[in-house]
Amino acid sequence: MTTGWQGVAALLSAVFTALSGSVSPAPVDDYGWPLDPQPAVVHPFDAPPEPWAAGHRGVDLEGSEGQPVLAAGAGVVSFSGVIAGRGVVAIQHADGRRTTYEPVDDRDPEGTVEARGDRIGSLAAGGHCGSTPCLHWGLLVGKDAYRDPLTLVQDRRVRLLPLG
Repeated sequence: MTTGWQGVAALLSAVFTALSGSVSPAPVDDYGWPLDPQPAVVHPFDAPPEPWAAGHRGVDLEGSEGQPVLAAGAGVVSFSGVIAGRGVVAIQHADGRRTTYEPVDDRDPEGTVEARGDRIGSLAAGGHCGSTPCLHWGLLVGKDAYRDPLTLVQDRRVRLLPLG
């Protein structure tokens, strides 16, 4: 957690970037996994064909109840509360992205400035995976455009292969 002027600067940067709507590709080193060690993906991202249609707007990551949930990147907690009986945390990042985490207990409060890897809460029981504890990790760009959060942590370098 960061406090003081650094926190205020990070918050203002995140707000101005979010309001401008501009989002550039995230450098791979700016984000990390929200669970440590690197978890297995239990259920992948499945974008809906239309914004209002059914889909899986995030990924489910295998974890254990009580395991620390980590901020995937530096930012400010923009929401910390309960939705549909599950603890949810959202972090607004300075590059305009917003990551979401659920179910999370012992959550950091709104306005907390987080560095990448800071503990934001602990993995709660329940959630998308039934009796198996898992973290539903989401990524939004703009107001409500969901993207695959694995793009934040997977190697995206293009490799050209020789012909033939």
